[in-house]
Amino acid sequence: MTEPKAKPRSFPLGLDKISKAPTSTARQVLMPQRHLQQAAADAARQAAPSGLGLDSAQVRQRMVQRLRREGLNDERVLQAFAEVPRHEFVDTALAIQAYEDTSLPIGHGQTISKPSVVGRMLALLMMGAKAAEQGQLGRCLEIGTGCGYQAALLGDLSRQLVSIERLKPLHDKAIENLGKLRRQNIRLIYGDGRLGHVPNAPYDSIVAAAGGEDIPAAWLAQLAPGGRLVAPMAKPGGRTQVLVVVDHVLEAGVSRYMRTEHEGVLFVPLKSGVM
Repeated sequence: MTEPKAKPRSFPLGLDKISKAPTSTARQVLMPQRHLQQAAADAARQAAPSGLGLDSAQVRQRMVQRLRREGLNDERVLQAFAEVPRHEFVDTALAIQAYEDTSLPIGHGQTISKPSVVGRMLALLMMGAKAAEQGQLGRCLEIGTGCGYQAALLGDLSRQLVSIERLKPLHDKAIENLGKLRRQNIRLIYGDGRLGHVPNAPYDSIVAAAGGEDIPAAWLAQLAPGGRLVAPMAKPGGRTQVLVVVDHVLEAGVSRYMRTEHEGVLFVPLKSGVM
């Protein structure tokens, strides 16, 4: 009987099976790093990343082009949109949506209005008698500063802007946001927007970012002759809102207020008092 052949020994091999490495007088240097030539090439690569970040003027221009296609044709308003970085005024978690045509929450039950609505309101203001004569909004009053984005746009379009916010946290946030832009012609007030701001009245332009049941008498009293007011207001007998334009016309020493209604909108409610 023949004996079965021995199976080859699997790993690990015995020490007697391992061949010895040849000896060398030269010491072998281990180099886990990449080759010096490749590392030097990486270090020499100085080109800045190319792309369309949120701080890119091209991103804002895309928004401007969309607004123009949708009918906004006031070049001064479009230029303001091209210059003001909207992403700086929203929460970082929402910054990716900053240049979409959508409203975004800014906390405390408030929102930043969609660009198309803001653009429409600013364009209506620019068509007021005084604004058309001066080529800008003159002395302007904003009711509802919010995060400060519309105030930044208004600052580009007016000689002087007074903006009122009734919610202290938003007032403080607007100060922080607008401080980055170093606007010298914007004054932020913490107070009740329904009362306007008498010390700087009268105003050539007044715009509100909240909608009520009526136009407060204080706003009309602070609107200069030839001035224009634009605000969202509830339609009588309903819950829907429309943009309301009021022009202060002075004829033979007699003031008249001409009111017209425009398209439907949706804004947060106009409230009294401060918080």
